[in-house]
Amino acid sequence: MKQDQPRPTPRAGIMDIEAYVPGKSTAPAGVTKVYKLSSNENPLGPSPKAIEAARDVAAKLDVYPDGTARRLREAIAEAHGLNPANIICSNGSDEILGLLAQTYLAPGDEAVFTEHAFMVYKIYIQAAGARPVAVKETEERADVDAILAAVTPATRIVFLANPNNPTGTYLPFSEVRRLHAGLPKNVLLVLDAAYAEYVRRNDYEAGIELAGSADNVVMTRTFSKLGLGGARIGWMYGPAHIVDAINRVRGPFNVNATAIEAGIASIRDRAHIERSALHNETWLAWLSEQMIGLGLRVTPSVGNFLLIHFPDDKKHSAAAADDYLSQRGYILRRVTGYGFPNALRMSVGTEEANRGVVEALTTFLKS
Repeated sequence: MKQDQPRPTPRAGIMDIEAYVPGKSTAPAGVTKVYKLSSNENPLGPSPKAIEAARDVAAKLDVYPDGTARRLREAIAEAHGLNPANIICSNGSDEILGLLAQTYLAPGDEAVFTEHAFMVYKIYIQAAGARPVAVKETEERADVDAILAAVTPATRIVFLANPNNPTGTYLPFSEVRRLHAGLPKNVLLVLDAAYAEYVRRNDYEAGIELAGSADNVVMTRTFSKLGLGGARIGWMYGPAHIVDAINRVRGPFNVNATAIEAGIASIRDRAHIERSALHNETWLAWLSEQMIGLGLRVTPSVGNFLLIHFPDDKKHSAAAADDYLSQRGYILRRVTGYGFPNALRMSVGTEEANRGVVEALTTFLKS
């Protein structure tokens, strides 16, 4: 051990990690009204019942929450027909993804994900000292054959975002099953279904059945897209032996009391969830049609956002469009870090926001 270092230093590899940069939330100075369309939040906001439940907790903030989040797990289980013993709740689904990497990866191991997948996969893999393996996609969609070809004896985890962010593309469940069938039994398949509530395709499944029947599959979900992004609630469903392992390393009170009560009220408000999905279904289709009508390419999306590709000329590039929209209060997401230097990701917003972006882009593209 070296004794002559002037200060504590991170272990090897930590400073090689590129920190996650969230979507911006502010407009330039002087812009009075801001439409934040950069973080895939629910434009309808949280369930009114969740707001009421959160307020009721305020007088009890001196008391620690239930460390097992039992009532929240039971509410999730009730909504999805699951055994609450096979559910873990977390401080956002990001925490679960990190705990899975921490628990099942070690230096020398590998973990696989697709090239345009959620950036935190790579961060958590590197934080565990393992090697991230990014696999090429086909037409901006996960390619099962390419993923299987990337699996080696060192592979311990395959992360699959389904639907994927920022592309919005998905794999039908027949392809997910084919992927699982091709994996060695000691490789953990993590199905990240953060946007499952918004998918309206008959060939899609979030992964509940597979996670409930296989020893090497878990499904992660979030409350963020239902309107509780600020409460930070995620959850995982999987086999008992994985739940047991994660419970040994997670924080003792990793879900706060306000989040627990808001989450219970939110998942039981099925009318709000359905309103959110219907709003998204209507405006996602409208926005896609409008963007294509403007001559822009749009990656077909089943999430609550769409990826918009801009012309190669500098005058009408994604960077120029982002500046133009920001000056008018419309905050979209640059996705250069995801491998799309000339695209913007737009969350489906309110009617006012959606129409405003289309109107602004119409003027921008004609300039």
